Amino acid sequence: MKLTISLGQMDIVPGDPDANIAKASQMARHASDAGADVLVLPELWSTGYVLKRAGELADAVGHGVFAEVQRLSDEHAIHIVGSCLSKDVSNQYANTSVWTAPGGRALGQYNKLHLFRLMHEDQFLKPGDRPVLIDSPWGKAGMAICYDLRFPELFSSYATDGAIMVLIPAQWPKVRVEHWKTLLRARAIENQMFVIACNCVGQIGPTVFGGHSCVIDPWGEIPIQAGDQEEVVTTVIDTDQIDDVRARIPVFSDRRTDLFQF
Repeated sequence: MKLTISLGQMDIVPGDPDANIAKASQMARHASDAGADVLVLPELWSTGYVLKRAGELADAVGHGVFAEVQRLSDEHAIHIVGSCLSKDVSNQYANTSVWTAPGGRALGQYNKLHLFRLMHEDQFLKPGDRPVLIDSPWGKAGMAICYDLRFPELFSSYATDGAIMVLIPAQWPKVRVEHWKTLLRARAIENQMFVIACNCVGQIGPTVFGGHSCVIDPWGEIPIQAGDQEEVVTTVIDTDQIDDVRARIPVFSDRRTDLFQF
């Protein structure tokens, strides 16, 4: 099955949801004009890492910025994935990625499991308590956010549960952009699935972000990769490639599940 994906590599305006929603609107229009089925935005794209203002900037899922994303999804008939600051009924905050589909539907939401201490997430946010596998129109899709990329067991669990792809919004720094590229390819190759990753660019405080949003196929090839500037890039993937790669190298059949848990 063919799937057209756009990556909206954004230069996030810190603490300014209105400015960032305007950018997301332009990117959704661009992606729709390119024929995209899915637009992926970066991590915390509506606010950036201004976690001390979570009480002011976080929204309940389905409201505020999440409702704006639903409006964009409906207007452009496109699925949108990206993470934003959320709050629950007890006013606890999380880094939440929602898969928003046209027609007023959210296919699922995921709270970041692994909080990144170097950006003080552990001081302000509540970690997620479970992986989330989305039943998308193109097959099962795992959800992850940025730092989750460093924990291969999450991706392995998605693969063994039938995921054909994992979507990763991120704010990955330029100083470690080679880690980003290497880990994305590793997760795709070892799990023989598509890895779809959208990073941001620009600078928030002392941190410069590295861009290089990309799609990695199950063979580890890169059909598209952005540079280090704000842009939208689009590519078409064929999910049937997964069956071919898994048949050629049957790692799932050869795993020693009697010795290790996956």
